[in-house]
Amino acid sequence: MSLLGEAVQNVCSALDPQFRRANYEVLGNSWPHLHAHVHPRYNWEPPAHRSSPVWSYPDRKDPRHQLDSRHDALRTKLADELRRITAEAGMGPDAALR
Repeated sequence: MSLLGEAVQNVCSALDPQFRRANYEVLGNSWPHLHAHVHPRYNWEPPAHRSSPVWSYPDRKDPRHQLDSRHDALRTKLADELRRITAEAGMGPDAALR
């Protein structure tokens, strides 16, 4: 998760100068398995939400925010950066993508 967070930070800060930080969440209380989230956060977010969890956005489940083809370039950049970071860490080029 830390390597994924590093990739998110590297890619998102390169794409948007308003990148602020990456938030990490490791959860296991509502699903029967441990899972994690990495959320990029930005200075352009409304002040009421900037320091709150992403779950505080009232429209977060709106269909216009769903993952689709407009995210393909970002997905490719993140995968490429994650491959670079894991290779640099000696984990092999696709270790984190399995």
